[in-house]
Amino acid sequence: MRKIPGFIIVLLLSLSLVQCAKKGMPEGGPIDEEPPKFIRANPENYTTNFKEKEIRIFFDEYIKLDKPQQQIIISPPMDPKPNIMPLGGARKDVKIEIFDTLSENTTYTINFGKSIVDNNEGNPFDYFKYVFSTGAYIDSLSLSGSVADASLKAPKTPISVFLYELDSSFTDSVVFKKTPRYVTYSKDSTFTFSLENLKEGTYRMVGIQDNNNNYLYNPKSEKIGFIGHNINIPTDSTYKLTVFKEKLKFNPKRPAHFKGHQILFGYEGSTDLDSLKIDLLTSKPEGFKARIIKDPKKDSLYYWYNIRPESDSLLFEISTLETRDTLLARLGKLERDSLKVSTENGSINTDFRFKATTPIVRFNDSLVKITGKDSLEVPFTSEFNPLKNEVIIRFNKEPESEYKVSAMPGAIIDLFEAKNDSLVKNVKTKALSEYGSIIINLQNVKSYPIVVQLTNTKGEVQEEQYSTEPKTFNFRYLSPGNFLVRVIYDSNENGQWDTGNYLEKRQPEIIKYFSDTLEVRPNWDINQSIILD
Repeated sequence: MRKIPGFIIVLLLSLSLVQCAKKGMPEGGPIDEEPPKFIRANPENYTTNFKEKEIRIFFDEYIKLDKPQQQIIISPPMDPKPNIMPLGGARKDVKIEIFDTLSENTTYTINFGKSIVDNNEGNPFDYFKYVFSTGAYIDSLSLSGSVADASLKAPKTPISVFLYELDSSFTDSVVFKKTPRYVTYSKDSTFTFSLENLKEGTYRMVGIQDNNNNYLYNPKSEKIGFIGHNINIPTDSTYKLTVFKEKLKFNPKRPAHFKGHQILFGYEGSTDLDSLKIDLLTSKPEGFKARIIKDPKKDSLYYWYNIRPESDSLLFEISTLETRDTLLARLGKLERDSLKVSTENGSINTDFRFKATTPIVRFNDSLVKITGKDSLEVPFTSEFNPLKNEVIIRFNKEPESEYKVSAMPGAIIDLFEAKNDSLVKNVKTKALSEYGSIIINLQNVKSYPIVVQLTNTKGEVQEEQYSTEPKTFNFRYLSPGNFLVRVIYDSNENGQWDTGNYLEKRQPEIIKYFSDTLEVRPNWDINQSIILD
C-alpha cells in the first residue's frame, strides 16, 4: 500500500473543518429596531441647586450623536457653548462639559431632539431632555404655538422660537445683540413648537430663521416673525408666529467699470427703482447722455453713457426717495457691446418683446408690422420699459394660429444712434385642447382689494388677478402642470404683497393658501371653490 504524504492529510483535514464551520455559521438575527435606553445620569435628571461642571448621561448600548448642532437645544443658551460628546466615535454615555458661569436660580433644559441614536442601526431616542436648576426648584410652566412663512405655503427650515424676558434692560434691538432667555425649534412636519420649564414672568416672543445658529437676527440673510404684544406666563393661549424677509434699506456698493461705456452698480436692499437717480458729478462732455438698466437676475444696475468723459475717475451721486450716496468709479480700457436685438415670442396669453444688448432710446412702431391669417395686418400697441430695456408688443392672438412680426431697420435706435437690422419673427399659438384652465370662486373673503395668484410648487408666481370686489377668477390658457393658489389681502391697496418690519412693529400683509395642489391637464377646466379661514 502506497503511503499518503503527510501534507495531503493535513490539507484534507483543513478543508473538512472549513466546510463544517460553514454549515454551523449562524445567518444573523433580526435587525435591531429598538432605540437606546436611558439608564441613569450623574447628576440625576431634574437636579436642583446644581453646581457641577460636568454631566454624564448613560445608556444601555453604544450611542452616537446625529447632527448635534441642529438637534440639541440648550435653553437658556450658554455662552460659551458646552462641549458635548461623543463627537465622532461611539460611547455608552453623553458627556457635557460646562464652561459657562450659570445664572443663579435658573432652570436649564438640554433638549437632544433626535440626535441620540444607537451606533449600529441609527435608531433615535426621541426628544430626550435633561433638566437642572441652579436654584431650589425646577420651573415648570410652558407655552406652545405654531409657525408659518408669510410668503410660502410652509417654512422650508425649522424656525427658532425665542423668548426675551421683559425687564428694565429690554429694548426691541435685543434681537440683534443678545441671546434670548429661552429657545426652542419648530418641528419639521407639524410646524409646531413648545417651550417648557419656564418661570413666571412677562416676555416678548420672536421667531427667527436662524441660519447660523447664533441666536441673533441677521436681516440680510434671515427671516423674522414676532408677537406684537407682551406674553404673561402662566398662559393658556397658543401663539402663531409668521416669519418674513424684511425689506432692507437700499445700500449701493462701490461701482466698477464693467464694459466700455458701462458702469456696474451693485446694491443690497430694495427701493423704488423707478425713482432712483444716478447723476454723474464729474464734468460731462458736450452731448453726453446716460441711461440706467436693471440686471434681470441680480441686484445690479448698469449705468450706460454715450461719450466717455476725459477723466479716468468718475464721481457719481446715487439717490432714492430715502437715501443719497456719493461713489467713485475708475475707468479702464474696455470694448463696449454693439446693438443686437432679440425677441421673446410669448404665447397666447403673454406678450411679444423686443430686447437689446445696448440701451434702447427710441422705438418707432410705424416700422413694425404684424400679419396673421391671409396676410391681414393685426393691430397692436407698444410700450417701452426703460429699466428693463425692452419694448412690449401687445396684440390679440387666437388659438392654433400663426403670426409674423416684422421690424424694419430703424424701428429700434440705441444710445449710440445704432439701428436694428431687419427682423422677422414667427409666433405660433397652440390649440385650445393643449391648454387647461382654473376657475376660482372665493368664499369668506374678509376684505378687499385682494390679489389672487397661481404659483408653481416652488412658490414662483405664474399668473395673478386683482379685484376690489367679489368676482369669479378665471385663469385661462394654462400649460399643463401643478399649481398652488394663494390670496393676498392688499391692505395698503398698492396691488402687490408687502412684507413686514420688526422695528416698526408692522406685520406682513396676510397671504392665504389653498391647501390642495391643483393639477392642470390639457383640455380640462377646474372649477374650485375656496373657503378662506
